[in-house]
Amino acid sequence: MCRWLTKMNYTKRMTNTEGALILFIRNPEKGKVKTRLAKSVGEEQALEIYKALLDQTRKVSLAVPVRRLLFYSEHINQQDDWASEDFEKFLQQGNDLGERMHHAFLKALRLAAKAVIVGSDIAQIKPEIIQNAFTALDDHDYVIGPALDGGYYLLGMKTPSPELFSGIEWSTSTVCEETIAIIHQNGKTCAKVASLSDIDYAEDWEQYGWKL
Repeated sequence: MCRWLTKMNYTKRMTNTEGALILFIRNPEKGKVKTRLAKSVGEEQALEIYKALLDQTRKVSLAVPVRRLLFYSEHINQQDDWASEDFEKFLQQGNDLGERMHHAFLKALRLAAKAVIVGSDIAQIKPEIIQNAFTALDDHDYVIGPALDGGYYLLGMKTPSPELFSGIEWSTSTVCEETIAIIHQNGKTCAKVASLSDIDYAEDWEQYGWKL
């Protein structure tokens, strides 16, 4: 079973060489972000909501004392709000989400002893959640942050694990469950941080994100 960490106090700080935070973002362009959300609020509003989520993600990640690796979906922008002195910038590689995450973890784990990937559309994300995830890896092989829709918004590991990124149907309600099952089938341990909602639909934004 995955051990829940929501009520534990993990406050140990780390140096940049110990942890790498992976962030995947879409280049914020009208019609190319939050497409499911845009069906109900329109492309312009969806873009503004995504920009607000990016701003939240950037502020939260800057509060965590780790190395930060930023992966763009389409092209690297050296002149945006993600300052190069705070974020090492790369382009996502791979044919699907699983391949892209695997390539990102390979890079991150060449630079640090443990790595955590966090989604860029989680309105409730907080620095302590990410910090707890890194600290959990001291005692567990993996850490996962379940999303309320059945996926996950956070995943952390210490060793590249291609088995977690193949044979999974992404954007379905069983992604988190399948991932945990693979971890257990391989005899490994995992911890869980808080379950949070990503922002895919208008009701998600109204419930979790409108205060940003």
